[in-house]
Amino acid sequence: MPNRLRDARSPYLLQHADNPVDWWEWGDDAFAEARRRDVPVLLSVGYAACHWCHVMAHESFEDERVAGYLNEHFVAIKVDREERPDVDAVYMEAVQALTGQGGWPMTAFLTPGGKPFYAGTYFPPQPRHGLPSFGQLLQAVDEAWTQRRGDVTESADRIGAALGGAGGAGGAGPAGSQPPAADRLDAAVARLTGEFDPAAGGFGGAPKFPPSMVLEFLLRHHARTGDRRALSMAEETCERMARGGLYDQLGGGFARYSVDAGWVVPHFEKMLYDNALLLRVYTHLWRMTGSALAARVVRETAGFLLRELRTAEGGFASSLDADSPPVEGAAPVEGAFYVWTPAQLRDVLGDEDGEWAAALLGVTEAGTFEHGASTLQLLRDPDPAGEAGRWERVRGQLFDARLPRPAPGRDDKVVAAWNGLAIAALAEAGALFDQPAWVAAAVDCADLLVRLHLDERGRLRRVSRDGVIGGHAGVLEDYADVAEGFLTLVAVTGDPVWLSFAEQLLDVVLARFADPAGGFFDTGDDTTDVRLAGLRRPQDPTDNATPSGWSAAAGALLGFAAYTGSDRHRTAAGDALRGYDALAVRAPRFAGWGLAVAEAWLAGPAEVAVVGSAGDPRTAALYAVALRSGSPGAVVVAGDPADPASAEVPLLRDRHEVGGVPAAYVCRGFVCELPVTDPVALARQLGG
Repeated sequence: MPNRLRDARSPYLLQHADNPVDWWEWGDDAFAEARRRDVPVLLSVGYAACHWCHVMAHESFEDERVAGYLNEHFVAIKVDREERPDVDAVYMEAVQALTGQGGWPMTAFLTPGGKPFYAGTYFPPQPRHGLPSFGQLLQAVDEAWTQRRGDVTESADRIGAALGGAGGAGGAGPAGSQPPAADRLDAAVARLTGEFDPAAGGFGGAPKFPPSMVLEFLLRHHARTGDRRALSMAEETCERMARGGLYDQLGGGFARYSVDAGWVVPHFEKMLYDNALLLRVYTHLWRMTGSALAARVVRETAGFLLRELRTAEGGFASSLDADSPPVEGAAPVEGAFYVWTPAQLRDVLGDEDGEWAAALLGVTEAGTFEHGASTLQLLRDPDPAGEAGRWERVRGQLFDARLPRPAPGRDDKVVAAWNGLAIAALAEAGALFDQPAWVAAAVDCADLLVRLHLDERGRLRRVSRDGVIGGHAGVLEDYADVAEGFLTLVAVTGDPVWLSFAEQLLDVVLARFADPAGGFFDTGDDTTDVRLAGLRRPQDPTDNATPSGWSAAAGALLGFAAYTGSDRHRTAAGDALRGYDALAVRAPRFAGWGLAVAEAWLAGPAEVAVVGSAGDPRTAALYAVALRSGSPGAVVVAGDPADPASAEVPLLRDRHEVGGVPAAYVCRGFVCELPVTDPVALARQLGG
């Protein structure tokens, strides 16, 4: 019989709607029930594409005996971390403090007032690897609650006080008196060089996550300084990721992370945010180097986003699952959609092509994954003279052959922040690669966010699904990432409406999210959950899987200031960047986007206004050079002096053609160069 989650909108919560566990959604009613019954709360947090979340659900939450005990002695709350990143952030801090590590599924036990007193992640159905079974854990917590309540209350108060003391800069250390200076960014690159894996790219050991924000920093640092180390680390990492099993060699798109240091075996979930961020990274790598590999990844990853994650309403779904659905009652199988054996290749391609493909793609008889299967790796490019056509044919055959396999499930909720990342990536890539369909998809997505997620006060809702908006307020990353996406549309479309919408969002950021002590909170001052407020208002400048809301806000504020000349927004961006002065030296791997924004701050950023008739090829030539500029954080806009709308973008006001010829104006940090009409001269001004 379905439980309360049957009425949820979240696909992750709906996955648990038929559990025998009497789940509640996060909210006042659940905590009131815990107080009424005088029982602790079990808080379980996960997300739809999480493999180990599915494993624990199958092993424990579908078990009638475990569920019966849980229902009798606890109030069980299930949370989708992608819907409620605020809840996830606060209680994950408790998990990390208590265990020294984090991850999902998150398992936390709370008082009826919401204070955590014990927490962990995955617990098995039987004791193993030093972990109690989930059933044993429930019994131990119940015994402590009923027989040692004083100890539990003391522990909860101590943890709650520690969380409250973790406010401020979220681990950033003391803020500097100014944004990171050039020597601090040099020190960050030096630190990253010491942590770089020269054998396989990336940083540190297994498991390895795509370091998208750090790669953006390295590319911007090279653009500003010419530092070859920075470019080399970015190039090597991008190539190794794109050639490994982390990347879908048939359908495009990247998995969440690699379980090994060599990018061979991923956890197979494919997230919108990873692919949006990496699409932008590879676009920027191509812009800087002309890399054919980067161009291929851009085209294939954009194709993946449009083919597999786009929703009927014009937005982008959150993820594809790691697991393929069960067949004939069997358990779900991780990665089954993506892996191959040599025999399977021969069955599809015939012996000759099958053996050639196995050698090219690293498919062995022993297998690189499980049960003799291998992930696909493209360890070298096919010879353009004799193999390129063969590879395209084989790739198409294998892509078609895997379509009948049980496909991973899709979490089709639309998350505002991640759609903002997709808008920015597709719009910029579409403009640079002359793909109007990509730009059109970005505009459609932005239209959806304005129509459905944004209200007349400039307030965002975080999630929608099937065209129905959810009730959860947007958090800082929603405002910042969507504003960044809208600013990218200004550059690509020239439509001033996107500048107006970005201003609405950033006004809310400054009014509702700013910390008087510097930086930003993750939740608005009028939307912070009362139970979380009793612990702490979440705030953290460091990146996670996506740019921190703090750093994303700094970047959007700086970009908006460059378009408009707003000193208020530029000052706010600089104040936010002060939080990265210490992080630049101490932990640059976890501050990549903040450091990338700091590069833009030092570079100006460049402001490029192209003025000329829309149909004039000379205008197009100047605009193309402006877009190809790798100057960190450069903003670009083109306008036709005959179009009154152009005057709505401050960067275009009082700018005219020169002698009746289209012209480009370049400014940096309140200093402008003479307008130029020659694309070569413009490239020279931009450092190209």
